[in-house]
Amino acid sequence: MQENSAKAFTPFYWFNLFLGPLLALLVITFADLVPGRPEATAMAGITLWMAWWWLSEAVHLAVTSLLPLILFPLLLVAPAKDTAQQYMDNIIFLFIGGFLLAFAIERWHLHRRIALRILLAVGTKPSRILLGVLLTTYFCSMWISNTATVMMLLSAVYAVIHQVEEHIGDKEQHRKFSTALLIGLAYSATIGGMATLVGTPTNMIFYQSYQKAFPESTEMNFMSWAVIGIPVSLLMLLVAYVLLKWLFIPRGLQIGIDKTFFREAYRQLGPMRYEEKIVGIVFALTALLWFTRSEIDFGSFAFPGWASLFPEKYKDYAQDSTVAILMAVLLFLMPSRNERGKNLINWDDAKKLPFDIILLFGGGFALAYGIDRSGLSVWMAGRLEFMQDANIVVLIAGLCLIVTIISEFASNVASIQLVLPILLALHKELHVHPLVLMIPATLAASLGFMLPVATAPNTIVYGSKRFRAAEMMKVGWWMDVIGIVVITAICVLFVS
Repeated sequence: MQENSAKAFTPFYWFNLFLGPLLALLVITFADLVPGRPEATAMAGITLWMAWWWLSEAVHLAVTSLLPLILFPLLLVAPAKDTAQQYMDNIIFLFIGGFLLAFAIERWHLHRRIALRILLAVGTKPSRILLGVLLTTYFCSMWISNTATVMMLLSAVYAVIHQVEEHIGDKEQHRKFSTALLIGLAYSATIGGMATLVGTPTNMIFYQSYQKAFPESTEMNFMSWAVIGIPVSLLMLLVAYVLLKWLFIPRGLQIGIDKTFFREAYRQLGPMRYEEKIVGIVFALTALLWFTRSEIDFGSFAFPGWASLFPEKYKDYAQDSTVAILMAVLLFLMPSRNERGKNLINWDDAKKLPFDIILLFGGGFALAYGIDRSGLSVWMAGRLEFMQDANIVVLIAGLCLIVTIISEFASNVASIQLVLPILLALHKELHVHPLVLMIPATLAASLGFMLPVATAPNTIVYGSKRFRAAEMMKVGWWMDVIGIVVITAICVLFVS
C-alpha cells in the first residue's frame, strides 16, 4: 500500500489535482460570460474543474461527481436540495435493476451455459471459435455491463486458449489466435453495449438527459433506441470479425481441437437447474416488457404497447425503470430449491452494485442541470452559430470524430457527460432535432477501440499480457474510422 501511495503522489498528480480548481478560479475571477448572470460564469468554472478532473482522473471519477453538491450552493448556481435531487433519478433505477438481473444470471451460471451453447453451435475452426466468442459476448453485453461481461467470460476464453495451445505447434500462430480472441472479447463487449439502452452507462446517461430536457416527448424509448443501436452494433460486430480474422488468423490455420471439449464442458454443467430456468424466464420477460412498453409502428399497423392499458393521464407513470425494479424484486422474493433458506438473489449480491457508477450518473445529471439553470447553455450555443450552415452529414461525422478522440483518452462516461449538455444547447442554434446530435454522439462515445486505457474491457484483456498495445492500436484504428462512418450513415438514415 505504501508503494501505491508513493506512486500516486507524484508531481504530475499534484499538477492535475490543482489545475482543475485553478482553472475554475481564473474563469470566475476574470470572466463575465453573461452580463448580469454571474452564476453562468461560475458554472463555466465548475464545468472546467470537473472536466479536467474527469479527463485526467486526478481523483476517482465518482469523487469528481460529488463537486456539484458542494459548489452549486456555495457559488449560487442552484440550491442544495435541487442539486441533490439530480443524484437519484428514474434512469438510475433502470441501471440498478439491470445490474441486479445480471447478478442473478452470474450467480446461477446461466451465462456459461449460453456461451458454451453458442460455441457448440459454431464449431471448432479458428474463425468459427472467434465468431462464437464475439456472438456470446455481444449477446451478454446487450443486457449486462461491458466490464461485467468481460470479467464473466474471460475465464471461458482463457480455457479455449489453453486448449488451443495443445493443438497449434507454431507459437507465433497461437499467439496471434489468442490475440484475436482476447481483443475480440473486449471489442464485442463494447459493441454489444451499443445495442440497447441498458447495455452501457453512456446510453442511459443519454436517455436520462433527453427525458429530462424533453419530458413530454415520447420519441425515445427502449424500442426506438434498438432500431438504431442494433443495426449499428451488428455492423460493427461484423467489421470486428472481419478485421480480427484478417489480421490475426492466418489463412489455412487448422486446430485439431475436438468439438467434444465444448460438449464435455457443457455436460459438466449438468441439466438446467430450476434456478437457471426461472432466471432465464425473468430475463426474457424483462426484455419483452422493455421492448413493448411504448407503441411500435410497423408501417401498415402499430402495436400499441402495454403502457396504453393505463388511462391516458397515467400512461407515462410506468417507465423502463419500473420494469427493471419489478423484476429485480421478484428475484429477491423467489426461493431457491438448491440452496435452502435463500432466494434467487439476496442482499449480499446487491452489495456488489457499482455505486461509483451511480454517483457518476448523478454528477453528470447535476452538471447538465447546472449548465441549463445558470444560462451557460445559451452562451455556449451562441459561440457555435458558425456551424448552422454545415451539411448534416459533415456535422454528424465531425461530432462523432470529436467524441471518439475524447473517448480514447478519457472514460466513455466522462466524455458523454461533458458533450450532452453542450448538444442540448446547440441543437436550437443549428435548427436540428436534438436526437440528430445526441444519438450519434452517444454511440461514438463507445468507439474507444485503439488504446488499452480507452475502455475497461480493453484494459482487462490487455492485462493478460498476451498481446502488444501496438496490435490493439492497429485494429482499433480501423474500428474507430469505420465506426464513425457506420454511425454517421445509420443516423443520417434513421434520425435526420
